[in-house]
Amino acid sequence: MERSVVAPAPRRRGKAAWTLLLLAPVCGELTFSAVGMPIMWLVFPVLIPMYGAGVLLVRELVVRAGGGWPSVIVMGLVYELAEDGFGLQALTSTTMYNADEWGLRILGFNATYWETQAGYHIVFSVMIPIVITDLLFPELKRRTYLRRRGLVGISLTALAGLALARVTFSATEDPGYRAPIGFSIGLVIVMVILSFVALRVLPGRLPRSGPLTPASGTHRTPAVIVVGPVAGVATLVFLCLLFPRGNPPEGPALGDGALVYLSMTAAATVAVAVSILIHRWSRSSDWTDRHQIWLVGGALIGHTAAMVLMVLIDPPGTLTTIAAVTTGTLVIIVTAALLTRLSGRVRGPARHDVTTPATISGHE
Repeated sequence: MERSVVAPAPRRRGKAAWTLLLLAPVCGELTFSAVGMPIMWLVFPVLIPMYGAGVLLVRELVVRAGGGWPSVIVMGLVYELAEDGFGLQALTSTTMYNADEWGLRILGFNATYWETQAGYHIVFSVMIPIVITDLLFPELKRRTYLRRRGLVGISLTALAGLALARVTFSATEDPGYRAPIGFSIGLVIVMVILSFVALRVLPGRLPRSGPLTPASGTHRTPAVIVVGPVAGVATLVFLCLLFPRGNPPEGPALGDGALVYLSMTAAATVAVAVSILIHRWSRSSDWTDRHQIWLVGGALIGHTAAMVLMVLIDPPGTLTTIAAVTTGTLVIIVTAALLTRLSGRVRGPARHDVTTPATISGHE
């Protein structure tokens, strides 16, 4: 017999939307880039339209399509391509973030930079903020936050965020640069194809359970105290293999020549291996919300620690180094404290969804 689903109050939907809107730039930028570049704290409002609205749009489109984490991951890649390809233009620029020096550059495409940013944004700008919001608003986990007018509004805000990034960050760091027209057209085609796959092909063809959603299985999940360190170490290794040191960053991270290919391959291997491991764990029936919380917490702490380590390896100056280490330490402490508090609010196994495709279509 089907379980009835009571429509959540509009106020709860609004709170969830605003939570995700703010969490995306916090997780994506303030807990990482702002450690090494304190100025990021001052431009936080500028980040909300691009990060917040963009990630909220990704989440709403996936939910309306009836997709799960596979769809979120693919749409997260679309988000990254839009940000770095059109907003910042760093995928082809030779000046923006010195992206062409990060390693491999193929036919004008900054391949090492792209690998770094794709992995980073899919996890920290998209997946983790959605996971945390789901944990804070479990009754809305498979439901839309916005109605149609809100969806239109957030879409326009996301486009405005890209334009804002173009006229602020891109115009400041690489004034006058325009990505090649052929590249831009090709990028649009790739984004359309990926969106079609995420919103039309994957829903219904892959199980909704994914890397961070429970499912029945026979594998045993490790203790919560194990999950966090695994996520933290994996994050630290991935970022240190690819991210150059310094501000502005200069690369490649480990050296020239074959070392670039080695570091890119090693980083991709770490990402794939940990993803498979997490997927295996999450298939267990004893996978809980606390495992999700500390998986997220380990990754967040790991990426902040990575930035602190990069600053210490290549100190930008005494005062800046002290500020970065102090800020990074505080961010880690606050992150751990907030996630500990969130962990105390959840009990028992991770919540299984009781909604059906009809109840998440937004036509309520």
